[in-house]
Amino acid sequence: MWRRLRSALRRLRRSPAALLAGGGRPPAAAAAAAMERAVVRCVPSEPKLSLRFVLPDGSARHMQRDQAEPLGRALARIATNAAKGPAKAAKKSKKARAEGSPAGEAAVAAPAVRLFSRDGEAVAEEVPNAAAWQDGAVLQIGEAQYRVERNPPALTELRLPRSLLAGFPVCPKVSAEFAAPQHCLFRWYREQRPAGGGGETAGGDGPAWVEAPGGERVFTPSNAMVGLRLKLRCTPGDGAQRYGPPREVESSGPVEAGPGACTFDSRHLYTKKVCGQGSIRAVSYNILADTYAQTEFSRTVLYPYCAPYALELDYRQNLLKKELAGYSADLICLQEVDKSVFVDSLVPALDAFGLEGLFKIKEKQHEGLATFYRRDKFSLLSRHDIAFSEALLSDPLHKELRDKLAQYPLVQEKVLQRSSVLQVSVLQSATDPSRKVCVANTHLYWHPKGGNIRLIQIAVALSHIKHIACDLYPSIPVIFCGDFNSTPSSGTYSFINSGVIAEDHEDWVSSGEEERCNMPLSHPFKLLSACGEPAYTNYVGGFHGCLDYIFIDKNALEVEQVIPLPSHEEVTTHQALPSVSHPSDHIALICDLKWK
Repeated sequence: MWRRLRSALRRLRRSPAALLAGGGRPPAAAAAAAMERAVVRCVPSEPKLSLRFVLPDGSARHMQRDQAEPLGRALARIATNAAKGPAKAAKKSKKARAEGSPAGEAAVAAPAVRLFSRDGEAVAEEVPNAAAWQDGAVLQIGEAQYRVERNPPALTELRLPRSLLAGFPVCPKVSAEFAAPQHCLFRWYREQRPAGGGGETAGGDGPAWVEAPGGERVFTPSNAMVGLRLKLRCTPGDGAQRYGPPREVESSGPVEAGPGACTFDSRHLYTKKVCGQGSIRAVSYNILADTYAQTEFSRTVLYPYCAPYALELDYRQNLLKKELAGYSADLICLQEVDKSVFVDSLVPALDAFGLEGLFKIKEKQHEGLATFYRRDKFSLLSRHDIAFSEALLSDPLHKELRDKLAQYPLVQEKVLQRSSVLQVSVLQSATDPSRKVCVANTHLYWHPKGGNIRLIQIAVALSHIKHIACDLYPSIPVIFCGDFNSTPSSGTYSFINSGVIAEDHEDWVSSGEEERCNMPLSHPFKLLSACGEPAYTNYVGGFHGCLDYIFIDKNALEVEQVIPLPSHEEVTTHQALPSVSHPSDHIALICDLKWK
């Protein structure tokens, strides 16, 4: 065997002219002939590359080779593999023939195997695989020629949402390697409605599909498509006119009727376009985590007025994606974001509308915070997320507060038990690199009697933000969004707004005398609630009040416009929130800001 291989390799060392004389064609001639593909996947972080091709006899080959291995050894292995098929055929032929037939005894020689660069030069056998297998090279195996495609665009995941509503955008989850969703080609199809009302074609071969107009990544089914399933055909592309093999996916169920008018429809009239380069449209929204909506307590006590199907995650996500997409925002700060919702729903949807997402999960929880920013307006400079309890325990920034809190062990224990987090992102303007902004996002402790806990949490938050916006990036403006679980009459709101909190403020005893903790606090920022103090941002059966805010640095930013909240009539159409026309128990805050 080795003698035959060495002989084959000696034949391979002949020049392209010699190959031509021997019946082979050099790569220059290959351009005129249709070539099969040899797909190479070579990633620097991995020790091996993979090679896939189909031999002339129709058998597929998938090889893994060390990237540092000399090309000659890989070619020898290909020659061996290529000889296996004919060898097996010869063996079968030998059994079929009479014993001693010369045709049956003939040995099968390994074919000549060679790799040529794009310009037709033979690639030396000592070149490492990683450098040898370049895009556009030609692999020759005997008479067969293969065009090498190195790291071609490929889809790794293509998925449609489980729930489809007429009038609501369908955003597929598209994951690709060596490709980007914005460069992929999308073709949408709907089922053809059979004349007889059945679900299949007359031949019984499954549904017939009709191409739907559009061809965009996001597709909005019309009312005429209610009762029909959808199909998506996606061809991955890399933006350099290279396209990989397409994949198709069909929806698991049909398009269903939408709810009609939603609470956010009138708000979208103010946000049809992205605001100009000198402005920032910011959104803060507690979207109601599925982990809290899908409990017996939620269905029977918190939201008994809400139709059960309207509490289902898939249904609410349809509404939420349409709502958020329609705000044309530059910054979106979300609270109560389930990790799976972020990965499988929000990222694919908002990415399609030009937004990049960041996530910070709460310790011991399945939900957390998400910040999205518009890619063509901002780039991410740095992230500075913290968990309040961990930062309070270990960060030298909070030593003074930590020492004060140590005098109140009951309160200290409660603070350290909380899983609340702070998400901080420093963004840089894409058009004016001198403009940077510190975007903070949080969700403070929820308990009505937890005012003292919230004061400690916000003190940690503002101290941390001060370190970033004053020390690390001196004098950059702050936008601080979140569900602060604090009404305008609370100590937390007063502290943020005024910069100080007295040690005798009533919130220090909000949990009772045994958990009293008195300490004066201050911070250096001049912060303003950009959306003012609405009558409510949270409206449920047993409570309504203003808990959510977008605080801005009033020395550097000013409010251009505040998008009006839904009317009281819209909010209470179905008694309270959430409802069939509103996906959360909170209402999004939206404002347009501009640099001073």
